[in-house]
Amino acid sequence: MAKKKYLNFISLLIICISVNAQKSNLEPIDVFKLQHISNPQISPDGGRILYERNFKDIMTDTNYSNIWIVNYDGSNSRPITTGIGKYSEPTWSNDGKKFLFKSKNDKSTELYLYELENKSLQILTTTQSDITNLRWSEDDSKIIFLSFVEEKKKTLIELPEKPNGAKWNEPPIEISDLEFRSDGGGYLKKGNKQIYLISVYGGSPIKISNFKGKIYSCEWFNKKELIISANFKKNMDFEPRNSDIHIYNFSSKSLRKLTSRFGPDFSPKVSYDKKKIAFLGFDDKFLGYQQNELYVMDKDGKNVKNISKNFDRNVTSIFWSGDSKKIFFKYDDYGTTKLGYFDLSGQFKFLVNEVGGLSQGRPYSGGSFSISRNDRYAFTFGNAYNPSDLAVGKNGSKLRLTNLNENLFELKNLGEVKEITYKSSFDNLEIQGWVVTPPDFDPNKKYPLILEIHGGPFSNYGFRFSTEVQLYASKGYVVLYVNPRGSTSYGKKFANEIHHNYPNHDYDDLISGVNYILDEGFIDEKNLFVTGGSGGGVLSSWIVGKTDIFRAAVVAKPVINWYSFVLYADNTSIYYKYWFKDFPWNDQENYMKRSPISYVGNVKTPTMLITGEKDYRTPISESEQFYTALKLNKVETMLVRIPNTSHNIASKPSNLIAKVNSILYWFNRFKK
Repeated sequence: MAKKKYLNFISLLIICISVNAQKSNLEPIDVFKLQHISNPQISPDGGRILYERNFKDIMTDTNYSNIWIVNYDGSNSRPITTGIGKYSEPTWSNDGKKFLFKSKNDKSTELYLYELENKSLQILTTTQSDITNLRWSEDDSKIIFLSFVEEKKKTLIELPEKPNGAKWNEPPIEISDLEFRSDGGGYLKKGNKQIYLISVYGGSPIKISNFKGKIYSCEWFNKKELIISANFKKNMDFEPRNSDIHIYNFSSKSLRKLTSRFGPDFSPKVSYDKKKIAFLGFDDKFLGYQQNELYVMDKDGKNVKNISKNFDRNVTSIFWSGDSKKIFFKYDDYGTTKLGYFDLSGQFKFLVNEVGGLSQGRPYSGGSFSISRNDRYAFTFGNAYNPSDLAVGKNGSKLRLTNLNENLFELKNLGEVKEITYKSSFDNLEIQGWVVTPPDFDPNKKYPLILEIHGGPFSNYGFRFSTEVQLYASKGYVVLYVNPRGSTSYGKKFANEIHHNYPNHDYDDLISGVNYILDEGFIDEKNLFVTGGSGGGVLSSWIVGKTDIFRAAVVAKPVINWYSFVLYADNTSIYYKYWFKDFPWNDQENYMKRSPISYVGNVKTPTMLITGEKDYRTPISESEQFYTALKLNKVETMLVRIPNTSHNIASKPSNLIAKVNSILYWFNRFKK
């Protein structure tokens, strides 16, 4: 018996050694193998969870998703949809016996109804526009949703009649709106989202609204009324954040406004006992960063109370408890996404952390969750070593139900991620960051360093999985990413350290982080590199104009010239008013003082620029300005244009690979 146990032990040891020997570092092509879950929806009784399982197809370079279902205890996991498709937004009925989901392709969106008892599937409707905001009526007989309705506009510019058989160019496109294009959406069509009503028992959807303003969300209030968040003001193009909450009677077409302060009021949720309405909002003071507060009011709009006024974090994604005595929500805290709740007196309780982000590229916050009537929750679970999986819990417990990338990571070595804190050289402000070391890290050796800077600028990095960072580490680089002043999850004061002052002392925070790591002794000070995207592109281009300690830089989708940016990017009505004090022509000195283009004459660092050709958030013209200026100054530079791509470069798997490989090529080229 002892001999048999010994032989079994030796066999197990050989297997472990063999598996370990077969392990390799993460490679760019592995991007196509990564999966993650999103949008977990727990049933009203808390017994089952619907969720989206996301994957990539290497042949079509496309992200796809299927709907899966699993019991609360993790048993009986199975797909509802299969194959190549984009199935999303599973939505439970109130009785928990059926659910909706949608399927979207390039031409249309289809809405489906699935009944669990007989496993039947039927299509309810097909629309040319996207469908959002699926909501069941209380008796589960009707459904409302939002869908865009194009408004046909008569052309004003007349052209002469062309001769028979003549081939002329398309007629001019007339634009008269302030907001006329959006990143990822291109040039906008004239029109607005409207509310549609459809019966579960069949028939075509009926348009029950004809609003001229913008509707952001819509919920059932009673059988004949809906509660909506919208901006119906005449100057809504110039004040897009000034939304209100209304009660809309779709039978009489009457509208009753419940809120009226200057600032956004949105995401209204009616309590199960029908006595209270919870919603999010804030008093708009035109600050660069403003946190959502959680409010509760009576169903008639009276007795509004801020129950999160002593909670210095941004509140998102609110849900009532089944007994209508608590409100659950999601928030970011010191680079970690968490769940918690307030009772109606404003008392707070933390529930669970590691609500994983959904970004496949960099370690941003995000994630989602849902709550059942008995206060069970389902959420996206993730950390620095795995993309988001599915987890459930109650009263602070956490049970992980999926491990989608287990087979891949059993064969891959990942870099270790460690948290650090240090003081900024400017004012001793404490800064939080993370250091990622190569899989075969030896603290007695010297490694090249990449400083990777997040965008936003009002966002945060954290202890979350990042394909890009792990790929840099797999090629022998130590990676440093931090949350400089201006980052979220540290409160209002920390974020607004850069109000009307960005970029500036966030530079000191970043360089202080580099110096902190240099003092650890395992970084080759002759091989320092810097990169960042969007807001990180602003800071990386700013850095090379301020110092030459970096061997090379890669500036992704930056703002180089604030003057041109505020007049060319989408969100036209936001930047000049919230990020600056005035229009650029009234405050040219301040705009240029904060523009990296003003310091391009100082740049000696070889600098690559990367931007999507259809980026309307930080348009490629910004990158082209910097590239041309560097060329004129005879600084080594290269411009990488990503075709058919908006601000979200990683929207296609191959684009993420192209970005990573471009950065690694540039840094390897100049590495000593």
